[in-house]
Amino acid sequence: MFSELIALFNGQGDFMSIVIHILAILMVIFLVLPFHEWAHAWVASLLGNTSIKYRGRLSLNPLSHIDYMGALCLLLFGFGWAKPVPVDDRNFKNPKVGMAITALAGPVANIVAGIAGGLIFYALLFLAPQFAVNTLGGYVMIFLNYYIVINCSLAVFNLLPIPPLDGSKILFAFLPDRLVYKFYQYQQMISMLLIVLLFMGVLDVPLSILQSALMKFITFICSFPFKLFA
Repeated sequence: MFSELIALFNGQGDFMSIVIHILAILMVIFLVLPFHEWAHAWVASLLGNTSIKYRGRLSLNPLSHIDYMGALCLLLFGFGWAKPVPVDDRNFKNPKVGMAITALAGPVANIVAGIAGGLIFYALLFLAPQFAVNTLGGYVMIFLNYYIVINCSLAVFNLLPIPPLDGSKILFAFLPDRLVYKFYQYQQMISMLLIVLLFMGVLDVPLSILQSALMKFITFICSFPFKLFA
């Protein structure tokens, strides 16, 4: 976002594209991130963590899930977070498996949200091609594209097997307890290292490759039904 604002200041950027990008991120903050956290809470509740309901997290209300610093980072830097759902793994019959399934629910929710956006995108192309190419429609399509990309980015990012991301809890299901303990012991240090790597751009290439692969998958899934009638 900073680079786009600098380009706009230098007279090289597209003001409307930046506005649409901001609107898409705001939709993620107020809709997608709460959906991501609600998915964690819902699955954990199904698996035995009934106390989550009384913590107010089994809700799609954005105010129940938004972390304001995480939202600001998402808006400015392209990555961010919401309030993590407090899950007590002692309430699971199998703590490791229960935590892994609960963790997986969040990225899956992002993929589902991305597919929903993709279906709307291709439905407009198929059912209202004239709208999709006019000025207003063009901005709507750009907005939907940003929305899908952001969901893909969040899904891929959260699946990284690095604490405290969701991917680490999935990884823990396959590791012996002593290694899991070591990860938790150094979680704060690992989290700081993750932030440094993100700011330095070290993870840009692998994340970009994975995001591109997920985008291709969503594009195929969402465009396929409409190609049948083309």
